[in-house]
Amino acid sequence: MTDGRLARGERTRNAVLDTAVTLATEVGLGGLSLGQLAETLGVSKSGLFAHWRSKEELQLATIDRAREQWTERVVAPALRAPRGVRRLWALHEARLAFYRAAVLPGGCFFAKCQFEYNVQPGAVRDRLAEALGEWMALVERLVTESIAVGELRSDVDPRQLAYEIEAFGMNAVVQSRLLAPEASYVHARRAALERLRSLCPDPTLLPEE
Repeated sequence: MTDGRLARGERTRNAVLDTAVTLATEVGLGGLSLGQLAETLGVSKSGLFAHWRSKEELQLATIDRAREQWTERVVAPALRAPRGVRRLWALHEARLAFYRAAVLPGGCFFAKCQFEYNVQPGAVRDRLAEALGEWMALVERLVTESIAVGELRSDVDPRQLAYEIEAFGMNAVVQSRLLAPEASYVHARRAALERLRSLCPDPTLLPEE
């Protein structure tokens, strides 16, 4: 019975944080509050205080939940692809698919919040920087693995290529909110694909277009 209550409590907590992630893509982490969250969910604010005693605690928990969502929807599917350039490509594809699916109304939690907090020192900025660093390290690691198995040229700079791939993805989510969404995703996909094919000794490992 205790395990069941704990499981239900965890599911409830995650459902609340899923709503917080969604709201943050619209109003930002700075605009997120326990009162607003309670109103959106139709629950008492006092009930939420049992989980988070302050706005900052809620913000940090929301970032952590967004990281879990990103892992579930983007990273985990990509890691099922064969090790090497196909896995690196699958990561970019999974990211664009996540954006295309319009799971979050504001497009991308991390794009929204990183721009919001990039000049605001404190625990929230530090947690966002940690998440970005973890993501960039993953992309760089997949580039390094692709080089190690001979599926990218040996003279490729992993950090530089990871930066380029991140730029394609970030630009897609930014432009898709202001310009034609589908065109933004098409350009981001084509840019990364052409870049990887130009560096891959066996371009047949990657789609033609």
